[in-house]
Amino acid sequence: MRIGELAQASAVSRDTLRFYEQRGLIAAQRSANGYRDYPPDMVQLVHYIKTAQRLGFTLGEIGNSVAAIWQSPDPDAAVTQLLQDKLTLIEARMAELGALRDELQQRLGQQCPLNPRL
Repeated sequence: MRIGELAQASAVSRDTLRFYEQRGLIAAQRSANGYRDYPPDMVQLVHYIKTAQRLGFTLGEIGNSVAAIWQSPDPDAAVTQLLQDKLTLIEARMAELGALRDELQQRLGQQCPLNPRL
């Protein structure tokens, strides 16, 4: 499948696909005339990348995990573990932000809010 076909099938732009390829997230074979040729299962991989981005994964995180998931004997379990790890990270960050919010609220009532002795 050519880049235009993949772009249409996966609802992303050609530039996005080129960027993903440049980052090593997807790969294409080059035909004799230099055109990119993608296997049909690349549509599923591009959908995975876009979904992972929407769920808060960075392209770096996706790049680090995509090969392992793609080659895993149990991809569902591998994805479930990734999601659990991300959820744990988000919950920890939310707790940190809650503590920061509380400290900021305390400081708002102080004469000098940036006094380190609080």
